[in-house]
Amino acid sequence: MFLTRISVNQPVFATMIMVAVFVIGLFSYQRIPVEQLPEVDFPIVAVVTSYPGATPEAVESDIIEPIEDSVSTLSGIDTVTSTALTGSAMVLIQFQLEVDSSVAAQDVRDRIAQIEGSLPDNAEDPQILRFDPSELPIISIGISSDIYDPGTLTAIAEDQLATRLANIAGVGRASVVGGLPREVHVLVDPDRQASLGIGASEIAAALAAENADLPAGSVTSGDSTQSVQVEGRIETLGGFDEIIVARRGGYPVRLGDVADIDTDLAERTSLAMLNGETALAVDIVKTQGANTVAVAEAVREEIAELAEDPFYEGIDIEIIRDNAVPVEHSFETVQSMLIEGAILATLIVFLFLNSWRSTVITGLTLPISIIGTMAAIYFLGFTLNMMTMMALSLSIGILIDDAIVVRENIMRHLQMGKNHRQAALDGTNEIGLAVLATTLSVIAVFLPVAFMEGILGRFFLQFGVTVSVAVLISLFVSFTLDPMMSSVWYDPAADPNRKRGPLGRLIHQFERFFEWLGRRYEGLLRTALRWRKTTLIAAFMFFVGGLALFPFVGAEFVPPADNSEMQVDIEMPVGTPLERTAEKIAQVDALLREFPEVIGTYATINSGTNSGENAASVVVRLTDPTEREMDPTQLTPLVRDALDQIPGALFRAGPPGSFGSGVATPVEVKFYGSDLDVLTRISSELAANLEATEGFTDVRTSLDDPQPTIGIRVDRDAASDLGVSLSQIGQALSPMIAGQTVSDWTAPNGDSYDVLLRLPEEVRNDPNRLGSLPVATNADGTGVVRLDQLATVGSSVGPGEITRENRERSVSVTSGLDGIDIRAAQPLLQQAIADTEIPPGYRTGFGGDSEQIAESGASAAAALLLAVVFIYLVLASQFASFVQPIAIMSSLPLALIGVMAGLLVGGSTLNMFSIIGFIMLMGLVVKNAILLVDNANQHRRAGMNLFDALVEAGTTRFRPIVMTTLAMIFGMLPLALNIHGGSGQNAPMAHAVIGGLISSSLLTLVVVPVLLTYIDSFLRAIKPLLPRAPDEGHA
Repeated sequence: MFLTRISVNQPVFATMIMVAVFVIGLFSYQRIPVEQLPEVDFPIVAVVTSYPGATPEAVESDIIEPIEDSVSTLSGIDTVTSTALTGSAMVLIQFQLEVDSSVAAQDVRDRIAQIEGSLPDNAEDPQILRFDPSELPIISIGISSDIYDPGTLTAIAEDQLATRLANIAGVGRASVVGGLPREVHVLVDPDRQASLGIGASEIAAALAAENADLPAGSVTSGDSTQSVQVEGRIETLGGFDEIIVARRGGYPVRLGDVADIDTDLAERTSLAMLNGETALAVDIVKTQGANTVAVAEAVREEIAELAEDPFYEGIDIEIIRDNAVPVEHSFETVQSMLIEGAILATLIVFLFLNSWRSTVITGLTLPISIIGTMAAIYFLGFTLNMMTMMALSLSIGILIDDAIVVRENIMRHLQMGKNHRQAALDGTNEIGLAVLATTLSVIAVFLPVAFMEGILGRFFLQFGVTVSVAVLISLFVSFTLDPMMSSVWYDPAADPNRKRGPLGRLIHQFERFFEWLGRRYEGLLRTALRWRKTTLIAAFMFFVGGLALFPFVGAEFVPPADNSEMQVDIEMPVGTPLERTAEKIAQVDALLREFPEVIGTYATINSGTNSGENAASVVVRLTDPTEREMDPTQLTPLVRDALDQIPGALFRAGPPGSFGSGVATPVEVKFYGSDLDVLTRISSELAANLEATEGFTDVRTSLDDPQPTIGIRVDRDAASDLGVSLSQIGQALSPMIAGQTVSDWTAPNGDSYDVLLRLPEEVRNDPNRLGSLPVATNADGTGVVRLDQLATVGSSVGPGEITRENRERSVSVTSGLDGIDIRAAQPLLQQAIADTEIPPGYRTGFGGDSEQIAESGASAAAALLLAVVFIYLVLASQFASFVQPIAIMSSLPLALIGVMAGLLVGGSTLNMFSIIGFIMLMGLVVKNAILLVDNANQHRRAGMNLFDALVEAGTTRFRPIVMTTLAMIFGMLPLALNIHGGSGQNAPMAHAVIGGLISSSLLTLVVVPVLLTYIDSFLRAIKPLLPRAPDEGHA
């Protein structure tokens, strides 16, 4: 081959090429960011709108439906999911993955701008938010103090600590969570307001208009220009009392006449708790493209300095969540696995070739290939993440594979008596096309993996490309560096009569054993070729046995990662105040901290995915995996049993879901329809059926209990007689009860305050006083119209939450699993649904693991089919035959036997990692068959009969096949055994690959030669039937 010829003839040039690859790779490695996962663009846009005081039904009709109507005609939309809560709406628009998220966000922004004017006047402007995983915090810091009140602590956190952290290189934002800023509270006295005939709208308008500095242009005098400004800003708190809000009877009515003004803490609507105590949190978000590990380390150093700063004395600053830790641990683990795998694979080479020179020549392939791949990762814009590092760790055995085959063949030619230069050329040329075909087969498998559809394909893109680049570089090194070094570096091991040292003699005993094993294999192969049908029947029975193991292997979408965290979601009865929920969290914290595996808790109320003061989530921090015997999945039933001791709340415990989505729930059933009462009945019936079915646990419905509401029923005739419209009533009550931020104020010391207009707490929380509230002024302006003059106030109930999907009301039933996997749960779930009475017009859908497995399974199946087609194309081109590749590809189903056995022995499930491992096997198992068939063809062309050619090929290729198989197995062994702890999430891939390699390699050595005899017989049988050229007819 020309690459080999150039390298052997120009050894200095070949060496410099390798040095250049190594140097560029090292240069790139230092600049590659380290992340947990690949950067994937999720085209998800959220529209969040606040509608103070509105019921979920009003939010649905006034806010959500207009937004849905406006965005539904956008192209590329996948699903539109909406949630109506008391006082707020969220519409989540998920586009197809091909749509750019920034374009999607702008399209949504344009559509919302067209309808903003038609939304209710007292609804705030919709906020358009684009989902970006890189915006998730890399570190969360807890802040608490025994000497500072919440307001002062919030001010210190926002003005000092967050600012200092935000100035760290690589930090994009430091946000305070759970803070209580101070506000200017304008508390209107409804009695004084009524006696003076002042409307709420007049007070709000005066506050906005009379507390402002207004520009009035500029004045130019000579060479100087001065701005003119009307200075109306209130300078002191007492200045608010003097604002004139109206004139009555010719006299001014000032704000102090109708309201009391003071500063106070903002009303707490959400809460953060650290280890059962109220705390603040600061979330650190890195800038896009910054190195997660480097930024986290800088933040930790800054926190250590803050702890020593006298200014922060009396303030406890603690890291409560560090998402860089699993990244660092994963990175260090994979680094160790790479080194260990490389050492094990290299030892296999030394064991078989009994030459440290051969070991060095072959082993150099690994560092050059891995470091060279770093350059490709850098220039392709990838990061060092779980996928790229997993690709490298799994590739260790593959990367050395080509070098082993080339070096073993060169050694064979040396032992024929050839000089080193000729042996290097002949040995590489003889095996070159077969090695090229094996490498192309591996790439033929991994490229379809890289371009799978859906979210799975986006995550595995970097995996597939990294493996493909790595094996291409290893092929290049095997065709250049290996033969070049073999040609110039004399190897005494090529002399069978050489003197051996103690280690050499020990390894020589292994060689003798392997020669004996080779003879046994030769006898077995001769027997198999004589008893062909029996051999194929036995192989088929092995295949059936592999299929029979399928029901014993569990199934899940992805195995949970052990990141030393678990989560507990808490749901109190609807209407529970925040303070009662906080008390329940303190109980949960005390109970959880009795577990030796738990080191602390961090809880939030009415934050993130938990809406309402009755909902909370608790992040449970666990000790390092090396310091405990149970992972979060194993701890879950124990925690669940302990939580059952706490009455008055519903709990769900387990490993956390992705992107802060709460506890992972593998089972989700959705019902769609128009009537909430019917949806409630259906979902409750299914939930009861699942609770009565063994294996289902933590069953929940998405519908909350009915929300108690105070209904105001307007007498339209009375309102019309008094000249008051429905919108006026709403606009008058909303700022008084819900509160309205009407202005802002800067104190003399520079602190900023929001100015909040509302009723005093004792008035706004007393339903009996609602009727006396003024809602408008009389037509002559001398008095006010009270609410009870035109409406009645009563109690009622309504839904606490309304969910919609694709413009249709929906409700979901979710459940965890206990003792069964998703595959075993499917028939039980279907039976529970069948036992549920679902009226016409209502339909069922699925989410959770079953939906993800179906979608990703279809994508993986397509990738597998494409990989098989590509492999056939490569093999047909290599062997210039349409049917010989069939014999080679018979090794593919033979791998299934080992895959199932490997998963069972490793305690793994059938999940996306093990399925990708099986696809990966498709390219690996044909490598052995290619070497076998290629050598048999060479012997046939030399004049051997088929039987002898197959036996000779088997015995000749037995050693390299066993060597490469063992090198790949031992290269993946550290990953399979998970000897460094960590999440072990990708261990199933190694279990599948190792098991498949063992079974396919053993059976390939026997089954492929037998199939080749049948193919040869088939070709000879049909040859007379094939059309022949004219000159052949006269032969």
